[in-house]
Amino acid sequence: MTMLRAGSRHRQVTAPASDALWLVKVTKTHGTGDSAVTALDGVSLRLRRGTFTAVMGPSGSGKSTLLRCAAGLDRPDRGIVRVDGVEMTGGTEAELTRFRRDRIGFVFQDYNLLETLTVAENTVLPLKLAGRSVVPERVQEVLHLVGLGDRLRHRPDQLSGGQRQRVAIARALVTEPRVILADEPTGALDTRSAREVLRLLQEAVRVHERTVVMVTHDPVAASYADAVVFLADGRVAGELRQPTADAVAERLAHLGDDVPAEV
Repeated sequence: MTMLRAGSRHRQVTAPASDALWLVKVTKTHGTGDSAVTALDGVSLRLRRGTFTAVMGPSGSGKSTLLRCAAGLDRPDRGIVRVDGVEMTGGTEAELTRFRRDRIGFVFQDYNLLETLTVAENTVLPLKLAGRSVVPERVQEVLHLVGLGDRLRHRPDQLSGGQRQRVAIARALVTEPRVILADEPTGALDTRSAREVLRLLQEAVRVHERTVVMVTHDPVAASYADAVVFLADGRVAGELRQPTADAVAERLAHLGDDVPAEV
């Protein structure tokens, strides 16, 4: 299969325009022979634009592998991944890299900031790597949005953990991606900073119409999402819409009782 790059005159939309992320029967195995482990076992997942979805499950359930396959960082053994209507299951590494830079933003637990760069420089790094022009007014707008308009020249070691994560969110937003993938974005934060980060992710969805997919182990963090998708043993094991922290915790406690079902 060949990935069709965004912006190409041959680009073909192969999923409805309302879909931001679509996984179809995705399977991914790590290792070979007796040591092989099936991380994803025929997972299908379809997320509409402008939605906030949390992905939860026990350790080894396939959460991080799902996120990596959705980002094109891991290639599935079988199945199809479409982002913004474009299939990205195949293609060269260079094509996948360009696609990620144009369509996907990332927020990680450990921030992934360069300590030698300022807040503003860290924020525009994806634009520079993609060879895109940097508009200072746009950068200032995004940093004001995340509450760091007065910190443009600060370096990461001058910021709190919550402020560092807000820089990471600004960096994810500045390229105007269709999908933002967040891997335990509040895992290293105190309660107050975590709430601020989660509200920013909600704002990215509700105000800027981005699609956020967040892997988390925290039922409180998951309650900020529109829906929670549960994984168990590499399969979708249920879904909860309009989640509350208590309802999420209850569902997690009984995941083994759920019958796997496609979403």
